[in-house]
Amino acid sequence: MSAPTFFYKPVGGGVPSAGDSIVLGGDEGRHAAMVQRLRAGESIHLVDGDGLRIAGSVEVNHGKSLTVRVAQVTHEPPPAIEITLVQALAKADRAELAISTATELGVSAVIPWQAANCVVRWRGDRTEKSQAKWHDAVRAATKQSRRSWLPRVHPVVDSRGLAQQVAQAVATGVRVLVLHEEATRSLVGVVDADVTPMWLVVGPEGGIGTAETASLVAAGGVVVKLGDNVLRTSTAGAAAIAATNALCGAWA
Repeated sequence: MSAPTFFYKPVGGGVPSAGDSIVLGGDEGRHAAMVQRLRAGESIHLVDGDGLRIAGSVEVNHGKSLTVRVAQVTHEPPPAIEITLVQALAKADRAELAISTATELGVSAVIPWQAANCVVRWRGDRTEKSQAKWHDAVRAATKQSRRSWLPRVHPVVDSRGLAQQVAQAVATGVRVLVLHEEATRSLVGVVDADVTPMWLVVGPEGGIGTAETASLVAAGGVVVKLGDNVLRTSTAGAAAIAATNALCGAWA
């Protein structure tokens, strides 16, 4: 069984070495000590979200923090293919499920999209609170999947802003794929072993509007479908990321 993973930022920016003893405090330390009740001798991994992984074991459980003996320090490379998920806002917890699963599958970044047909609307104070929920979902999924790289959650964008961002991304060599049930091209026929950075655009429960699709295509996006079945907004992104990882050889 893999060791539980917690976020840790080295004090003063200095990276510890094997044999050092360090303290995991704050919310992460309380969770490890009080909720997971890690005991002396148990294995633990600490990550900083930027590729740093510290493998070690618990020396002392102080009740609200841990002292950890460092066994190994590594700097892991980012995901083999840089995938950004553009996820339309969704009702209930479907959007959080989508980005959590995407994180587990290795996505590098997430962009919340306020599409025209979104039932959910982020306005005023709700924007900040909802954005924070997405950050928390991605952070929790990073720990659960034992990742050392924390995906970035970008600010929410509307359809006009998304089209502008897509155009900018395409201009830098990013491949943008817009998932649409009525597309004539298949994702499998478009994605190959080329590990070019990629954006996957997933629409809301009500679907991507005709005008939105046209603007994304005009910006350089390519409309594709996953198959004959129509997937929920909470599962389409995960399916596309999994397929992309397999087709590009990231899971080889």
